[in-house]
Amino acid sequence: MRPIGPRTQLCGVVLHPAGHTRSPAMHNAAFAALDIDAVYVAFDVPPPALPAAVAGARALGVRQLAVSIPHKEAMLALCDEVDATARRIGAVNTVTLRDGRFVGTNTDWIGVVRAIERSSDIAGRDAVVLGAGGAARAAVFGLRERGARVRVLNRTRARAEQLAAELGATAAGTLDELGGVHCDLLVNTTSVGLREDASPVRADAIPATCVVLDAVYDPARTRLLRDAEARGARTIEGKWWLVHQAAEQIRAWTGADAPIDSMAQAFSAG
Repeated sequence: MRPIGPRTQLCGVVLHPAGHTRSPAMHNAAFAALDIDAVYVAFDVPPPALPAAVAGARALGVRQLAVSIPHKEAMLALCDEVDATARRIGAVNTVTLRDGRFVGTNTDWIGVVRAIERSSDIAGRDAVVLGAGGAARAAVFGLRERGARVRVLNRTRARAEQLAAELGATAAGTLDELGGVHCDLLVNTTSVGLREDASPVRADAIPATCVVLDAVYDPARTRLLRDAEARGARTIEGKWWLVHQAAEQIRAWTGADAPIDSMAQAFSAG
């Protein structure tokens, strides 16, 4: 990383809590590889403080903010402008300063599909998304954009049904229904498994022939992924979702193609 000086541009991520984020490592590695005079930090922002945090970022001229749990849906109302994709998804994960205005977009959906496309086709597949928050909204949108049929399963049926209706998923239900549905692609967007040995679904409910992507990346081999592998399923670590969506954030700001391998190495190094 080049020395920080008066011309160094400030970027960062807003989330709560902030202890688990690997975003600074990824983005700072990309800035170094691209010779961009910028620094990326994590801002731990409790939900009630989000409007003040955005106002502070605006006053400081922060060039780009990534938006993580639990702020992705609330950020919609705090941007000067939100692009059509983020409005359709109903969540913002990226805010970029353009001509003095904070413009919100969503790169999560790109992260999902590019992570899956590393090892599998999406078009024509039956996909199941676990969860009904901002990340789930992006996953459903991305999978449908690539031609998959999508079912949403959540702890509470009502939220799953609402998301399915808003984004055109084919069906909705509760997490314990996974074992009774056909599934080629399984995407976990819940936080179950983050720094704990737990899974959002029973091991015996995971189809042996499916591809499983877990948004949780700490630990890298979550209980869900280990259970899926034991069943014979193929698995994709959550880091690839994060790396690909971060690369798209950098492209949205700078126009440059981000160094995926360097970012993935920095992510793993932590």
